[in-house]
Amino acid sequence: MKQWLKDAVFYEIYPQSFCDTNGDGIGDLPGITSKLDYIKGLGCNALWINPCFDSPFKDAGYDVRDYKKVAPRYGTNEDLAQLFRTAHEKGMHVLLDLVPGHTSEEHPWFKASSQVEKNEYSGRYIWTDHCFAGGDGMPFIGGETDRNGTYILNFFKCQPALNYGYGKIHEVWQQPTDAPDCRATVEAIKDVMRFWLAMGCDGFRVDMAFSLVKNDTHHKKYTCAIWRDIAAMLQEEYPQAALISEWNAPRLALKNGFDMDFMLSGTHNGYDWLMRAYDGTMDSNPHNIGKAYFCKDSGTGIDKFLDDWLPSYKATHKDGLYCLITCNHDTIRPAAGLTTDELRIAYAMLFTMPGAPFLYYGDEIGMRYQKLPTKEGGYFRTGSRTPMQWAPGKNLGFSDAAPESLYLPVDPAADAPTVAQQQEDPNSLWHTVQSILAFRHAHRDLDSDAPFKVLFAPKAKGDYRPFAWRRGKLICAVNPAGAQAELPLKLKEGTRTLFVIGSAEVRGEDLILGDQSFAVLG
Repeated sequence: MKQWLKDAVFYEIYPQSFCDTNGDGIGDLPGITSKLDYIKGLGCNALWINPCFDSPFKDAGYDVRDYKKVAPRYGTNEDLAQLFRTAHEKGMHVLLDLVPGHTSEEHPWFKASSQVEKNEYSGRYIWTDHCFAGGDGMPFIGGETDRNGTYILNFFKCQPALNYGYGKIHEVWQQPTDAPDCRATVEAIKDVMRFWLAMGCDGFRVDMAFSLVKNDTHHKKYTCAIWRDIAAMLQEEYPQAALISEWNAPRLALKNGFDMDFMLSGTHNGYDWLMRAYDGTMDSNPHNIGKAYFCKDSGTGIDKFLDDWLPSYKATHKDGLYCLITCNHDTIRPAAGLTTDELRIAYAMLFTMPGAPFLYYGDEIGMRYQKLPTKEGGYFRTGSRTPMQWAPGKNLGFSDAAPESLYLPVDPAADAPTVAQQQEDPNSLWHTVQSILAFRHAHRDLDSDAPFKVLFAPKAKGDYRPFAWRRGKLICAVNPAGAQAELPLKLKEGTRTLFVIGSAEVRGEDLILGDQSFAVLG
């Protein structure tokens, strides 16, 4: 594992919504650079920046038009290079968002691939051999180009799939993964990665990492082979560069070239039960009182999380990091279903578990999910992508632009949380986050790869549903319920509390945790 990942805490930034320095209503790269001291002061020493490459923005930048050019609305390539330099001077690392599975339909590769005449890029995308042919189970588009064929899509209409080949060949137009066209695609993506790594990028979060090879085996045999190939290139040329996958399959990702994989929200999976098991559907009605573990009155036990997370952790902890998130650009913000007190202990657990934690911008102040019309293909996700709330006043400090010119409107509520207000309040969520992260950085037993063991995880019995775990020589414990909990941990004489949210008392061999409390013992 890369040494710098041991102590890494990541801050995810949606660039168009973070900080606008030129007054056009859209966040930019100089804005991110200007806030590096803030991010480091909070306790995050690494960034993941969502796509900042040139794009028509039909899917908020996940439709790339030019992999080697910063989108003008964010600045220039030199602005990004300056961001890398400044971050490194401050001891920070920066990951970019790599979208390897598809491009925009406006990418020069696709324009060339669409031509009737055969050329270097004819096989860069997946084309059928006839204008009326179907996609063999994949979505496809026909009638848009002069080429006699339909092309396969990965997601939206604007995102033609790059050709990495097929694991199982069903049609004459499908190619094996070792075909020259497919290998050329792999080499093209390596070239993109080298371009940014040479400029100072420290690695990549990989979008839809599982999606490269079509008709792959159940265990993604051919896609995994591609990632091992790419990882070997990185190990030889940029050995400190890190890769994290959008996969939520650590047994595949971490054993095939990735340093990290996310545990992502999914309907009633372990993460969902931990953070956001709302009544009703997550996308259309996220504000109902929920059943997540951290909801005070949910009655949900930690087993709902551990039954999913723990087997994957045990199977892969020697291979890489299985990382927990507060939220991301694709999910409802946690403040939609958790109160401030619930968020405090939720973050405390997330930041003391194994793996490198990822904090989504604004979650440190409890930014709220906003019900908004779709923007750039965001749909229900749009409400989690609103401007960062820096300070009271115009546009909550995000931009000097007219409010109607903003990328998205800011939270209109009179009590909208802001960084400035919470920094002045020692009892704020911001200060809780900062103190937890400072404690984490001060204790090597909380490093991302430090040993982990479940100590106490009983089935829920009414309000009794605490959880305790060991990290190295430290013991962490949480009680999300509204009643005091006694944990029979067989504590050694001399054990004391080192960090507490709420109340905690060592009583003989037991730990007494107050309602909605968290503690670290040593």
